[in-house]
Amino acid sequence: MDFIKNRYDFVMLYDVENGNPNGDPDAGNMPRVDPETGHGIVTDVCIKRKIRNYVDMVMSEKPGYDIYIKQDIPLNSQDQRGVNAVKDEKDRLKKSLGFREYMCSTFYDIRTFGAVMTTAAKDKELTNVAGQVRGPVQLAFAKSVDPIVPQEVTITRVAITTNEKAATASTEMGRKHLVPYALYRQEGYISANLARQITGFNEDDIELLWTAIINMFEFDRSAARGKMALRDLIIFKHDSELGNAPSHKLFEAVKISRKNLDVPARSYNDYNVMIDESVIPDKITIIRKI
Repeated sequence: MDFIKNRYDFVMLYDVENGNPNGDPDAGNMPRVDPETGHGIVTDVCIKRKIRNYVDMVMSEKPGYDIYIKQDIPLNSQDQRGVNAVKDEKDRLKKSLGFREYMCSTFYDIRTFGAVMTTAAKDKELTNVAGQVRGPVQLAFAKSVDPIVPQEVTITRVAITTNEKAATASTEMGRKHLVPYALYRQEGYISANLARQITGFNEDDIELLWTAIINMFEFDRSAARGKMALRDLIIFKHDSELGNAPSHKLFEAVKISRKNLDVPARSYNDYNVMIDESVIPDKITIIRKI
C-alpha cells in the first residue's frame, strides 16, 4: 500500500459527563485546567494512548501493526528488536536493512506518531541510525469549549485496608474528581510529506486512524472517566501533498456556540456546531465521519 498523497487537518469534538477525562498527577489527579481561563485540558498523550490501545486490540495479530509504546514493555527491548533485525539481515543477505525502515514497518504508532529510540543509536555496530522519527500525525492539546467546574466527591468503602484500621472503623473515606459536563475540542494534523519521506504512513493506516478515533472511548470505559463519547470528527482533505490552505484558517471555520447561555451546558445538544464552508477553498474536501 502506497503512502498517503494528501495532507489532512482534522477536528475532534468529544464530551465527558460526570467523569475525569484526563487527571493531572501534579494536582492530586484533578481534571487538567488552564488556570488563567478555567477551560479544561486534555493532553495529546492521553488521546494517543487510547488510539494505540484500540489498534493493539483489533490488529494485534496482523504483521505491521504492533505497538511500540505498550504497557509493561520497556522501550529498550522494543528497540532491540530492530537492532537484531538489522544485524540478522546484514548477515543473511549481505545488505543493510535500515533500522528506521524496520521500526516504521513493524510498529503502527511509530509509523503514525513517530518515536524517540535511544538503544539503537548507542549500538556501535550500526551506522546512520535514526534514533528520532518524526511522525506525520500530530495532535494539539484539547481545550473545553466552556470553562469547567471540577468537583471533588467524597466516597466511602466498607473494605478496610489494614487490620489496625479495621479494629477502629468499619468504612474508609476516599475522593473522586469529576467534571459534571464538558465538550472538548482537539485539533490534529497529518503530513503527507512526512509520510512519504520518513515513515510510510499509508491509506490503510489513515483509515485505521479514523476508525480508532471514532471508537477509542468505547473500549476505554472506567468509573473514573464517566461517560465519554466522540461527537464529531471533521476532516479537511487537501488535494495536494503540501496542502491548499493554512490549518488555522480551516479550524477557524468550525464554529461552536451554546444554544442557551443562561443555564450550564449538560449535554452535546446544548451546543450548535457549524462549518463556515464559504471560507473553505475549492481544493479542500470536508469529510464528517460522525
